[in-house]
Amino acid sequence: MKKWLTLILLAGISILSCEKLLPPTPAEDELLDGPVPGLSGEQNLRFLEGDIAFNDEVFTPQTGLGPLFVATSCGSCHAGDGKGTPFTTLTRFGQTDSTGNYYLHLGAPQLQHRAIPGYTPEALPPDIAFSKLTPPANTGLGYLDLVSDADILAMADENDTNGDGVSGIPNWIKLPGYVKPRAGAVIKNGRHIGRFGKKASAYDLLHQTASAYNQDIGITSTFEPFDTYLKQEVEPEVSNQTVLDVVFYLQTLKAPLQRNPNAPDVHAGKELFTQIKCAACHRPELKTGDSEVAALSNQTFYPYTDLLLHDMGSALDDGYTEGTAAPAEWRTPPLWGLGLSPNSQGGRFFLMHDGRAGSIEEAILLHGGEAEESRNLYKALQASERQKLLAFLESL
Repeated sequence: MKKWLTLILLAGISILSCEKLLPPTPAEDELLDGPVPGLSGEQNLRFLEGDIAFNDEVFTPQTGLGPLFVATSCGSCHAGDGKGTPFTTLTRFGQTDSTGNYYLHLGAPQLQHRAIPGYTPEALPPDIAFSKLTPPANTGLGYLDLVSDADILAMADENDTNGDGVSGIPNWIKLPGYVKPRAGAVIKNGRHIGRFGKKASAYDLLHQTASAYNQDIGITSTFEPFDTYLKQEVEPEVSNQTVLDVVFYLQTLKAPLQRNPNAPDVHAGKELFTQIKCAACHRPELKTGDSEVAALSNQTFYPYTDLLLHDMGSALDDGYTEGTAAPAEWRTPPLWGLGLSPNSQGGRFFLMHDGRAGSIEEAILLHGGEAEESRNLYKALQASERQKLLAFLESL
């Protein structure tokens, strides 16, 4: 009897010791991954299938990798569904104006700087315009996908008719044949409104996903069958089901949760954010329309973006563009999840389109063009006010 009591006691001590050794479970507002609330059981299973394909499937030459590529998996560029780093940054090149890309025969628009054994990776042609693009966070994309074209156009002000110095415009893009226009789509000269990517050059999450498989990993599909090395159509290397599972996963990733929204400094910083006109582009509140995923239908959400292009000034003009965007025009990036960026960026910030800003303040000070007035108003704030504004941004 004493022997059994001793064993039970030792087992209890062991369990308690293990519990003390295990790290605490992160709070929900500290995580970017996870499904939107309210999915059905079937939808949660499909979310899991997409999660596995996105984060766990690593491609090899035997499973279709390359021969030219940038990454070997989707998740390698979006750790924890967060922002990428300089080590996962993409390079786009070749297009000098809005009329087209003149370097397709050299591998444009995306540089595949890695290759499987026996192949030579691409190199940038000399004296060519290019942009470095740091992978964005993935969360909340399904909400952004469901903002109506009408709502996006209502935020646009191409001729700055209200005189506030902000004149956001959509990027009007040509759709690939496999992309179906959304309900209520607005068409202009045969082009549709893009909303994903640094230049808003991807129409929806299928467009974004199929292009990423093809351009980032060198994986062909029935959607994007063009081999980037052979420069011809080949058999698909990933199934339609896998691509669509990843699309569903991205569609149903939860929106980031704000932390400490009622803290006095955070509340004061939010007021300053509006006061210095940051909210003119980083719109706090948007809404979704109808969706086949009930949990996403007719929801109000808080991404801090208008999904429009804005001229950010000569300092952020790389000379390269996509669609109808000018080289200095960039889509307003959503700010939700901003404060969690270091979790996937090695403990520090890499902000702006190419990761050149090492802090939120540095990113603010790089704003020019339509954002020049907001930048100057920020610089004019007292030090204590700037700290409150930064506290608010870090809470997102």
